[in-house]
Amino acid sequence: AGASLPVHKHPYQRYAYVESGSIVVRNLDTGTSVEFKAGGTIVEARGQWHTGTALGTAPVVLLVIDQTPPGKVNMERRD
Repeated sequence: AGASLPVHKHPYQRYAYVESGSIVVRNLDTGTSVEFKAGGTIVEARGQWHTGTALGTAPVVLLVIDQTPPGKVNMERRD
């Protein structure tokens, strides 16, 4: 496995399109894990702690779209 994102959550909706590579998204609140490959779309859970980890050796490239009100932040890290 490759690089991992820190554990975080989003107060507003976030979507990600996987342009290349593969990633597994782990939802710490539900205990579920889902793998996404190039061409896949991720609809991230709002208000739930999760993380993502690159699979394999290919870099993961995501196109991320946030539905966030002006001036608001859409990511809270769990430290």
